[in-house]
Amino acid sequence: MSEIYLAGGCFWGTEKYLLSIPGVLSTQVGYANGKTKCPTYEEVCRGNTGHAEAVYVVYDAEIIPLAFLLELYFESVNPVSVNQQGGDVGMQYRTGIYYVEDKDLPVIEQAIAQLQERYSKPIAIEVEPLSNFAPGEEYHQKYLDKNPGGYCHIPRAKFEMAAKAIVNPTLYKMPEQDTLRKNLTETQYQVTQNSATEPPFQNEFWDRFQPGIYVDITTGEPLFTSSDKFESGCGWPSFSKPIDPHVVQEKQDTSHGMYRTEVRSRTGNVHLGHVFNDGPKNTGGLRYCINSASLRFIPRDAMEQEGYGYLLKWIAE
Repeated sequence: MSEIYLAGGCFWGTEKYLLSIPGVLSTQVGYANGKTKCPTYEEVCRGNTGHAEAVYVVYDAEIIPLAFLLELYFESVNPVSVNQQGGDVGMQYRTGIYYVEDKDLPVIEQAIAQLQERYSKPIAIEVEPLSNFAPGEEYHQKYLDKNPGGYCHIPRAKFEMAAKAIVNPTLYKMPEQDTLRKNLTETQYQVTQNSATEPPFQNEFWDRFQPGIYVDITTGEPLFTSSDKFESGCGWPSFSKPIDPHVVQEKQDTSHGMYRTEVRSRTGNVHLGHVFNDGPKNTGGLRYCINSASLRFIPRDAMEQEGYGYLLKWIAE
């Protein structure tokens, strides 16, 4: 098993969030990287020990590699905020990644560098080897399990999203523009890169229901499954939900005199389509209306060979 220490503001919510992630085996809240060896909660709150509220995480790297775990951790924090997360202010609420294995440092540094590309302000997440970790008092351990209505700076919906995280974004990369131009058809390029829309009923997947998965045509990141596909009558592929809530991003779209919610892929940041609230009620009421030109279909029988075997259990026969 592997271990890492993560600070993300109040450790009540951070622990609950991290323990929701598949592959995280155990957690313990405590105080990390301060000046004293055994501080109390009151001493840490006074700000004179230099400790951060942190969570000791034991995880199975075969299920959740460190780079993937860090991506999910980043989802729970404001990475450019200094000594503040949510309404909690003070040095003990700073963000930090504290490692115990030197081999983890390059992975952490790469993850921070990639995160920085998404922000204009400098990333404020402290990266240091672990020092002076002291477990928190017993009443702090699994606090939100003991007190379900207790204070938490992390939106509760993020716990549910963390529990559904199955697609590792670090496995998929966006090709250079020259490569896209070479490999994509004109329609595929215009839809993915310039937010065009293909004609209804005249696209590859609108009426396909063979078992398998639909991946981002530019990066290969899994997006949707045949199990969640349904006939909507609109002329484009329609899905009730993504395979993992993290793999799509939503953006308000006011083009063409309409007010819609655009759907883009996570790693590729390419235009996929739009999401509407007129889907089947028994599957959540959503309809992800997606351009076939943004997708590549991988049949169930080919998933193992193409590196998607870990998703087979999500595909109905």
